[in-house]
Order: sequence, then structure tokens, then C-alpha cells
Amino acid sequence: MTETPVTLDRILGGRVALWQPKAGYRAGVDPVFLAASVPARTGQSVLDLGCGAGAAALCLGARVPGLRLVGLERQALYADLARRNAGENGQDFEVIEGDLADMPTKLKQRQFDHVIANPPYFRRDQSVAAGNAAREGAHGEDVPLSEWVAVAARRCAPRGYVSFIQRIERLPDLLTAFTSCLGSVELFPLIPREGRDPQLFLLRGRKNGRAAFRLLPGLVVHDGAAHDTDQEDYTPEATGILRDGMPINMG
Repeated sequence: MTETPVTLDRILGGRVALWQPKAGYRAGVDPVFLAASVPARTGQSVLDLGCGAGAAALCLGARVPGLRLVGLERQALYADLARRNAGENGQDFEVIEGDLADMPTKLKQRQFDHVIANPPYFRRDQSVAAGNAAREGAHGEDVPLSEWVAVAARRCAPRGYVSFIQRIERLPDLLTAFTSCLGSVELFPLIPREGRDPQLFLLRGRKNGRAAFRLLPGLVVHDGAAHDTDQEDYTPEATGILRDGMPINMG
């Protein structure tokens, strides 16, 4: 196990224990929202591309028992932590160290009912790299979003679902990639406060889906016009998702 300093944090209202680096990429609410959006059922299989320390997969497993969870992670530190977190939470979560751009042999012949991803948000031709190597590996894009989607679609079983979370400025890139190889695409904005523009969005597509594109109403995450106290100000709907493990109903 790495000597990198780590902390034990509780997410999903304490239902998921997560060891993660004290410095570097640390899971926020994004993987929790991603997990909540996945329409998985007991007995199905899920592949988390770039799983990090396992936050999204483990939140999904906490909500839906009996899933077959697999994670692919290229950074050894996070792959080790994801395995540790699987044991910490008593979940059956197979973590494979490798790069989606060079898919490990043991995954090439497998398909999954659901493929999920929280890929790096920032194009490095338009932004500044993070100083911390682990954080940069999670936030800085060096594999195009189109390749993330193509890999997800290949690993997705027919009629299965692919679910991503991403920043709103990447919507044109991600939507183009989804519609090129998936159908029944649904866009769900995450709106920081009433009257504000979305900052994040969830996008879901179906392998061999035929339904028309749907733009859904989305979710307002915070109450009020501004955060002006030390208390959390999540809306009741967001609280249900982030603290109580409720699903996001995308219809």
C-alpha cells in the first residue's frame, strides 16, 4: 500500500466509507450524482471507467445490492485505494489497473449492463495543468472525450446504458460523441441555484437505443440565491440524493 497520506471520509450520508489521498484528487458530489443517475437493478453488471478510489461504483453498490461491480483505473495509488475501499464497505468490487486507451486483455471480451464515467473535465490546450500529479491525472484530459465514449459503448452490452457526468462547457463534445454511437440520449442538467446556468450535466445513452433525444428539467442543487451561512443549503431533492441514497429519476 502506498505511503501517501490518506484520510477516511464518509459520503452518501455515512453509508460509504472512502479512503482517499489527503492531497490530490478527492471525490466531491459529482460521483454521488453519477451513481444516483444509473438505472441499475440487482444482478446487473457495472463498469466504472477511471474509477479513482471507487466513489461512484461504491455509492451505486450501496443503493442497489447485488451488483457485479468492476472498475478500471490507470493510477496505481487510486486502484489500491479502490480495492481497500471495496473491503472497507464489504462490496464485491473488482478493480483492474490499466488505461482505457490500451484496454487490459481481461476486459476486452467483457460487456456490462451499465458503463459509467466521470472523465477529466479540463482540456489542457485551454487550461493550466494541476501541480499535483494525481490531481492532474484525474482532472486533465489526455484521452479525448470521444475515445472515452467509444470505449464505453464497446464495453456496453446491447440495450445497456452508458452514463457520464461532465462540465457544461464540454456538452457539445460529449453530445456529439454520444449520438455517434449510442441512442435514446438523455441530458439532465445540474443547476447550482434557481436562475443560474447549469455547471454540470448528466448524459445517458443506450446501446442500440432508438428513442429521440430528450432534454430533461434537471435538478436545482442549492436553495436560495447565494450561500451566505456555514450550513449546508442543499435542496430537499439534492439532500435525498447526496445524503439518503435516493436515485435520480431521469424518466
